[in-house]
Amino acid sequence: MIKIITDTTSGLPRHIAEAYDIPVLPQIVIFGEEAFRDDTELDTQEFLRRLRSSPTLPKTAAPPPALFHPVFERLLAQGYRTLICLHPSSELSGTVRSATTAAQDFPDADIRVVDTRTIAAPLATVVILAERWAREGVDADTIIARVREMLARQRVYFVVDTLEYLHRGGRIGGAQALLGGLLQIKPILTLRDGRVEPFEKQRTQKRALERLRELVLGECPRRSEAYLAVMHADAEAQARALAEDFAAHLGIPEVPIYELPPAIVTHAGPGVLAVSFFVPA
Repeated sequence: MIKIITDTTSGLPRHIAEAYDIPVLPQIVIFGEEAFRDDTELDTQEFLRRLRSSPTLPKTAAPPPALFHPVFERLLAQGYRTLICLHPSSELSGTVRSATTAAQDFPDADIRVVDTRTIAAPLATVVILAERWAREGVDADTIIARVREMLARQRVYFVVDTLEYLHRGGRIGGAQALLGGLLQIKPILTLRDGRVEPFEKQRTQKRALERLRELVLGECPRRSEAYLAVMHADAEAQARALAEDFAAHLGIPEVPIYELPPAIVTHAGPGVLAVSFFVPA
């Protein structure tokens, strides 16, 4: 038997994680001297409340290896022969490193840690599919190969209200070139090989969102297998409008909306809107 494991940077909704019995490790969010797990101690709404009243920006930390140990022990005791850990890009999080360190304490177990080079909805999508494949009896090598093949076809575009959070959090990647005198622009950013990179520059938030819509309608396949998703933080109305618009124009029955978790909002900032989907091979 194979079990899939992930963490909260996937944004995997709790009801889905529970339905599939997928263990979700927490990220750690730090406000000053206080540290919180972002699964049971701090949801996005409470995080945003604290963020607005905090004199300093919060920090994040990957789940330490000690948090992986009881999960690995429990699953191995339940008879799972292989554990596949699907975690965010190592360019954006130390979770892969923590999982790898924890796995070394189980030398006789088949624990495979995958740096997916992505984050948020695309990660959640491959986690769900990987768990389905595992239940269908697909072997571990094939599951990981399918995950990597899918992620090579992902498209992720997002608009942030300000580059300040990405800059201060050190997650700005190639978008560093947009800083300086261009802080007032509204860039469209993307993920490329696990890094945040600039895609286009727009002058206004309205134009950036219009362009985001154009990109999706122009590139996203008109089928459910595109796994189109909309993500947001503190921008639910805009996210819902985008999802309904995409569903109507692309003929996709339902476009899920993911609320981004605190560990991502720490670096992207409130007001972020994102889309992700998979193009054909």
